[in-house]
Amino acid sequence: MFRRYCAAFACAAALWSAAAAAPGDQAAWHVGEATRVFHPAAARHWRGAQTQALVTSIWYPADLTLSEVAHDIGAHGRPFFHGHPAVVDAPVSIARAKYPLLVLSHGTGGTADSLDWLASALAAAGYIVAGTNHPGNNAVEPMTRDGFMLWWERATDASEVLDGVLADPMLGPHVDRERIGAVGFSLGGYTVLELAGARTDLAAFEHFCSSPQADAICHPPEASRIHEDPAAPALTFATLSPETKESRARAGDSYRDPRIKAVFAIAPALGEAFDSTSFADVVIPVSLLAGEADVTAPVDTNIHRIAGFMPKATVTTVPGASHYTFLDTCLPAGVEHLASMCMDNPGVDRDAIHAQTAQRAIDFFAATLPAGGE
Repeated sequence: MFRRYCAAFACAAALWSAAAAAPGDQAAWHVGEATRVFHPAAARHWRGAQTQALVTSIWYPADLTLSEVAHDIGAHGRPFFHGHPAVVDAPVSIARAKYPLLVLSHGTGGTADSLDWLASALAAAGYIVAGTNHPGNNAVEPMTRDGFMLWWERATDASEVLDGVLADPMLGPHVDRERIGAVGFSLGGYTVLELAGARTDLAAFEHFCSSPQADAICHPPEASRIHEDPAAPALTFATLSPETKESRARAGDSYRDPRIKAVFAIAPALGEAFDSTSFADVVIPVSLLAGEADVTAPVDTNIHRIAGFMPKATVTTVPGASHYTFLDTCLPAGVEHLASMCMDNPGVDRDAIHAQTAQRAIDFFAATLPAGGE
């Protein structure tokens, strides 16, 4: 069902071999879930978010002796998505002394929980996964213009979540600090590439979106949810806040987090915000995956453009899959309210693609974040 494209010998067979098994060689854990609210000490740009904190979901290995409880995702009584059964606030399993950690980044207007299918599979395979709801750009609160536009700030969210998890008295002692990676979807795919060391060319993206070549990436449907003050002046550079202008001035800075040793980007967006120099500082393993039928982040201007700048990256395309195939599987209320995000192309089995994609991620991280002497 998957097609994989690799550049000559750069795609090492070990990445996809049976030898590249998950920690423990198979799913040997139940899924524990917990929530943390991190309050970074350093001053930061909250992008006008209603909640000035990093509300973070954590998935992690829990002992098989603890009973998982079924739960779905969304409003009580009318959940939008299927959720994986989990043990809430369970202790981290002591089957191993330490586990690899993955920071997770959701797409525009989403939440970390919208990637529960992936995070749960990784936790069941022996990974601690931490995903925050990016301030000003999530489904829980009103989306702000700065949250929508200042994409590079999301990498700072992820790095500060990493700080928070490592300092957490329950989670931190169980993290193998030499085995840390990142995984993201859509704008989250862009975010994890920034964490790997990619640099944004904001002017190039804005030029593309004002040109005849502009495509769907310039007009994501989630933009309609931006909360605007009706009395606010028309948006021009002159009306931007000093904090927003300062952020734009450092759009092209490096947000590389040297603690992160490998990244897995699903349907990565904003390919036109990268150029031939953007990935000069990316020296860690990168895996890219997207649906061939993605019309939201079109493959030519996104995954294939990005892959063209990183010949050593592994690239997987999924026939028939669209952009939102990589969100959780929808329940009836989700279909009613999020129809375009819940409908897949004929013949596409979302659950099967989730399972195969999760296994790709597990194999990739097992090969690139190998266990030591535990």
